[in-house]
Amino acid sequence: MTLKLYVTSILFFLSLALFAQNELSGKIKNAKDNTGLPGASIYISDLNVGVISDAEGSYKIQSLPAGTFLVEVSFVGFASQVRRLAINGSTTADFELTESRIQLNEVIVTGVASATEKQKSPISVTTLNYDEILEKVSTNVIDAISKVPGVSAMTDGQSISKPVIRGLGYNRVLTISDGVQLVDQAWFDEFGIEADPNAVNRYEILKGPGSLAYGSDAISGVVNLIPEKPLPEGQTKGEVLMNFQTNNGLINNMINVGGTKNGISWGARVDYTAAHAYQNKYDGYVLNSQFNNFNTDGRLGIHRKWGYSQVRATYFDMHTGIVDGTRDSTSGTLMRQVSYPDLNGGAPTYVIPTKQEQTSYQPFTINQRIQHTKLIWDNSIAVGSGRITGIFSWQRNQRQEANDPTIPNTPNIYYYSNAATYDVRYLLPQFNGFNVSAGVNGLYQNSQSLGTLLLIPNYDFFQIGGFAIVDKQIDKLNLSGGIRYTTRTFNGHDHWVDSTTQAPSTPNGPNSFHEFTGFKTTFNGVSFSFGGAYNISNNVFVKANIARGWRAPNVSEAAANGVHDGTVVYELGDSKLTPETSLEEDISFGVNSREVSFQLDLFNNSINDFIYAQGLKSVHGGDSINNSLNAAGLGAAPVYKFTQGKAQLYGGEVGFNLHPSAARWFEFNSTLSMVYGGLKDVPDSVKYLPFVPPTRITADIRFNVKTNGQGLKNAFIRFGMLDCFQQSKVYQQFAIYNGLNTALTPYEYRASKSPTQGYILFNASVGGDITSEGKTLCRIFITCNNVFDTPYMDYMSRFKYNPVNYTTGRVGVFNMGRNFSFKVVIPINFKR
Repeated sequence: MTLKLYVTSILFFLSLALFAQNELSGKIKNAKDNTGLPGASIYISDLNVGVISDAEGSYKIQSLPAGTFLVEVSFVGFASQVRRLAINGSTTADFELTESRIQLNEVIVTGVASATEKQKSPISVTTLNYDEILEKVSTNVIDAISKVPGVSAMTDGQSISKPVIRGLGYNRVLTISDGVQLVDQAWFDEFGIEADPNAVNRYEILKGPGSLAYGSDAISGVVNLIPEKPLPEGQTKGEVLMNFQTNNGLINNMINVGGTKNGISWGARVDYTAAHAYQNKYDGYVLNSQFNNFNTDGRLGIHRKWGYSQVRATYFDMHTGIVDGTRDSTSGTLMRQVSYPDLNGGAPTYVIPTKQEQTSYQPFTINQRIQHTKLIWDNSIAVGSGRITGIFSWQRNQRQEANDPTIPNTPNIYYYSNAATYDVRYLLPQFNGFNVSAGVNGLYQNSQSLGTLLLIPNYDFFQIGGFAIVDKQIDKLNLSGGIRYTTRTFNGHDHWVDSTTQAPSTPNGPNSFHEFTGFKTTFNGVSFSFGGAYNISNNVFVKANIARGWRAPNVSEAAANGVHDGTVVYELGDSKLTPETSLEEDISFGVNSREVSFQLDLFNNSINDFIYAQGLKSVHGGDSINNSLNAAGLGAAPVYKFTQGKAQLYGGEVGFNLHPSAARWFEFNSTLSMVYGGLKDVPDSVKYLPFVPPTRITADIRFNVKTNGQGLKNAFIRFGMLDCFQQSKVYQQFAIYNGLNTALTPYEYRASKSPTQGYILFNASVGGDITSEGKTLCRIFITCNNVFDTPYMDYMSRFKYNPVNYTTGRVGVFNMGRNFSFKVVIPINFKR
């Protein structure tokens, strides 16, 4: 009887959703003269649907489910307007927009119950829209946000960057791509993010624990890579992007097309990028920093009054070199490896590259090839005035590393994984000002090591978590909070290898070595978040939030046993490690007006059972050196074992933007980012956490050129400065990743632990839209980064661990020198 009643109830609610006729219509007006604005965008994020206003500024969105939704209205040159509307039957809403270059209202979707106004969320979220992305010069998907306040990037050359939020990276930052968690091999800093920057229409960066909505691996934040919205009904359009950079010869070509007709939306993209070795004053061409990548994706969706369903598929394929930093002892030129260490411990051999090799677009050995395939099914179904959303994905990640130049097409490191993610939520109808979302999400991953050099075992893990998120509007106060319970089971497989070849072996083989002992762990964690945002006035606000994060040990921390080629340490995991838990307090104060924008964010993050690598000491007092035969061909290496302790990070960000309404031709923007991080109750030599970014200041002056629309519009000239301070608070034992296959010499060992110097870089850019008869023919962006060709080494670069240049005494490999970027975007309008 109970089952019958349950089925009947569902059918009843579905019938309401299927037969109710709901629509939203109205007019978008200019607040100055009350005239209609043609071409304004009206978009409902939760329903993934929108329209464009007609010649009179009128709009109509039909076939909508009933419910309360956040509606965002935007138009170029005007401040966006956001309003929460109850849609039931024929609903009318007019909007009056005010002229402004600055977007005073933004909608966010990361880590919240449903689409929310950024100013009303107590969680600190920074955004980057498509126009801001186009104006930036970058070489990978994380490079574009590496100067956002509170965000930096741990880099391994120009192709690989890993996000660091408020001093924490690796598995402590979760990356969301196309609405789902990106499941890959994220446990090592040599492994980048498998996403193409041209496939990102908007970034949302959640700063602080995101474990409430996403579970493990979001203890310090979330980077959400959001694709373009489906086009409005009746539109078919696209764009061609071409980018050339002078320093590294980067060539990037992309074409993207899409459309919507009768509620059926579709799109497709093809993208290719290639760059040769980059250059700087001290190193010349940084050999083997070249890379190339190919990306393609497609999408198909249906939008009806019951909701929407969309399928999206992506394929990302990158081939990148790995810089080992070996130099010619006479000239200091970076050399190319031509032989691999033999099994008797013989050293590899190198040659000085030719100019043709230095400017080749094909990486040399050592190199990586990364392939990531992703299939996503995204759904939202109306149930009465509520909604059920479900987004599912299947992902395959293949990461191959070839280390032997004599067999360049044979990877000796090869990680291959399949994964599935799921996220099902029920968004209750709004009642008494409450918005409630409850659901379950998680993932399953199986990973195999198919190469001959092993650092981690084969493994699989399963995670599931249930959560509820609630927000409540009380006059000018918006309260938000929630709780989550997560279970994560990890299974590391037993593995024997031949100690002379590293090939898989049987336990009774003549040279068998028990490299990985099988184990199984199950962890349970509770996460919560609670905070509020109070609007002192329409333009002034304060926020406060407290959140508990949770992260289970990753595969390297729990089970590593070996030397990764390209490093000089022997890593030992510990399967008895317990999960990290954090408690973070955030407070913000902001002003957001037509004249000025200002925001101060402060945070304090206390972490229990923080996991880090600690160098072991020998009985004689020096470094413990591992000479096990299982590290075949890699020589002796100092031993580092993962352990745990207490850590604390604190700091904040300041953002200031001056945009006077009386002088719309002028804008000034400046940011300050500071973070301090250290271990507690440990000796001074190891109390500072590695890769905590130094204090950073940015400043930009922008001049908006008035052209009266005669062949050029939206033109601008901008001058910028980046001041990165010296980082003197370094982790003295973390001397790894020298790039050689032998132990560090005493000088190199000391140098790799020394702090990097501060630096100041300048940049300049111009851009605008080329028009004819009111139509945009193309958009042009010309930028020069590092105008004065300043040699510098960023503290967040792994290349600071490369060997000393004995001809100059400088340690490591420096960052990119002066670089001009020429970018052209050509819109394609098939039908309006």
